[in-house]
Amino acid sequence: MPKRALIEKRPWLVASLVAGVSYWLAAKGHVPGLWLILWKGAGVALMAAYAWAHYPSRDAHLIALVMALGAVGDMLLEVFFTAGAVAFFLGHLAAILLYLRHRREHPTASQKAAAVATLIGVPLISWQLTHAPEVAFYALSLAGMAASAWLSSFPRYRVGLGAMMFVVSDLLIFAGMGPLAGSSVPDMLIWPLYYFGQFLICTGVITTLRGRGEFGIAQPIRDAREG
Repeated sequence: MPKRALIEKRPWLVASLVAGVSYWLAAKGHVPGLWLILWKGAGVALMAAYAWAHYPSRDAHLIALVMALGAVGDMLLEVFFTAGAVAFFLGHLAAILLYLRHRREHPTASQKAAAVATLIGVPLISWQLTHAPEVAFYALSLAGMAASAWLSSFPRYRVGLGAMMFVVSDLLIFAGMGPLAGSSVPDMLIWPLYYFGQFLICTGVITTLRGRGEFGIAQPIRDAREG
C-alpha cells in the first residue's frame, strides 16, 4: 500500500480516540440523551471505518463488521438492552470466524489451558453474577470470542489482551446487575476497558494483516483465485 494511502487512513483512528475518550467524560455531564447515544457509538464506528478503508482485504472488512456491530450494540444498549446484546452476540460470532481463519498452528499447552479456562469460566462467572440464563448464553459467545482470539495467530498482547479487556468490561456490567449494584466501580471501568480493548483488537488485526501483505497489490489476484 502506498505510504500516502496509509497516512490517509490514520485520521479515522485519531477521530475514534477523540470520540471514545471524550464520551467517557461527557457521559458524566448533562449532554442530551440522543446526542450522547450517537457520541457513544462514534468511537467504535470510526474504528470500523478505519478497518473498512483497507480495501480489498476480506479479513479487514470482517474486523470492520465486528467493530460496526459493536458500535450498533453500544447505541442500542441505551434504548433496548436486549437488542444491544444481540448486536454484540453477532459481533462475537463474526470475530470468532476471523480468528478461526487465522488459527495459531502450534499453540503451547499454557495457551490452550488459558483458552479452555476462558471458555468455561466466563459463562460460569456470568451465571454466578446474574443467575440469568440469557446472560450466560450471551457469555458463551463472549468467551468463544476471547478464547479464539487468544489461540489465533494475531499478537496475544494486542488482540488477545484486547479481547480479555472486553471480557472484564462485560463481567463488570453483569456485576453491576448483582453484587456491585449501586457501586461506582463498574461506571468508572466499563467504558475504558471496553473501548481500549476494541482499539487493541482492531489495530492489532489491521497491523498484522498489513505485515502479512494483505493490502498489497497482489491481494486482488489472491482473492480472485480463492473466490
